[in-house]
Amino acid sequence: MTPTSQPCTDRPEPGNPVTAVPGPVSDGIADRPSAHPSHHVLAGPRAEKNVALALQGGGAHGAFTWGVLDALIEDGRLGFEAVTGASAGAMNAVVMIDGWLKDGPEGARAGLERFWREVSLDGDFSPGQRSLFHGMFGALKGNPVIEFWSKVLTPSPYVSNPLNINPLRKALAAQVDFERLREASTAGVFVSATNVWTGKLAVFERERLTVDHLMASACLPTVFQAVEIDGVPYWDGGYLGNPPLYPLHRGAVTRDILLVQINPVERRETPRTEREIQDRLNEITFNANLMRELRAIDFVDGLIEEGVLGQGQYQRVLVHRIDGTDALDAYNAGSKLDARWRVFQRLRDKGRHAAQAWLAENYEKIGRDCSLDLQQAYQ
Repeated sequence: MTPTSQPCTDRPEPGNPVTAVPGPVSDGIADRPSAHPSHHVLAGPRAEKNVALALQGGGAHGAFTWGVLDALIEDGRLGFEAVTGASAGAMNAVVMIDGWLKDGPEGARAGLERFWREVSLDGDFSPGQRSLFHGMFGALKGNPVIEFWSKVLTPSPYVSNPLNINPLRKALAAQVDFERLREASTAGVFVSATNVWTGKLAVFERERLTVDHLMASACLPTVFQAVEIDGVPYWDGGYLGNPPLYPLHRGAVTRDILLVQINPVERRETPRTEREIQDRLNEITFNANLMRELRAIDFVDGLIEEGVLGQGQYQRVLVHRIDGTDALDAYNAGSKLDARWRVFQRLRDKGRHAAQAWLAENYEKIGRDCSLDLQQAYQ
């Protein structure tokens, strides 16, 4: 199938910004979102409406997002004008667009499956290594003595991983044609990372992306050494933007943002063990800035509806969400490191089901109204 990019025709008039939602202060070293949206949309022959995608990161749980994207592409009624993402969300975005540029919608679907299979344990290890790996972790899991000494004796990644080996780098470098991605006239891409020196959010755009930017976006500092770009160290983008929404306000024309959220906002149980407490802290931390941005969007939308912000100058942002909370309820934060292929497949299937259910219920609202109750989402 021939790759398809469609020009945007619903471009706002000069001086008529899409929204007044203020974004967080961006890192001056990294790119700021362009004031001019991308002129092209990833769209198949059945596309009727355009959305901007916002893809959360969450380690292995990103396979749920793979399933969501697979179902949306298969359905074919939505075009993707821009994508913002952090960590696994950013990787899903880049792999999808690279596959689309190569062989259209089916190339995008095939590329996503190839990537997730490649980064699974089943893809990296021989049968003997897999058996040994699962045997070791099966024996250690839940043993309080072993877990205690593991924490005490585990050094920093600069000691435990002096060569800074990351299998994700190899998989992405082998699969993604970054030069083609940078030069293509296609959907906008925004990848978040955390500047270690300044503590500010960095957002990298498609026109300058390399494998290093994706590694920076997915760099958990307890596992990997900081990723240096132009001499500046970066950590996981999820700490400050998971995903960042504000690049879409200037980097896309469409008012519709479709968020794929894989970090649970609520868990109706009190964590008691050290591992449970740490897992819940991670979930809260990786949702915090997203909650702030949703609150800001809701605040500005209210000003527009009340007439405080002039009609014709500002437009509401229409936020939609495919929520993995219920589907992932049985998966705690620790399972984000579970890279078995059968786990990826289960998460993919859950993502496909969630996307299909969301389309059936909410497709008609795209372009007309929010399908997400923002106050309920952040309060």
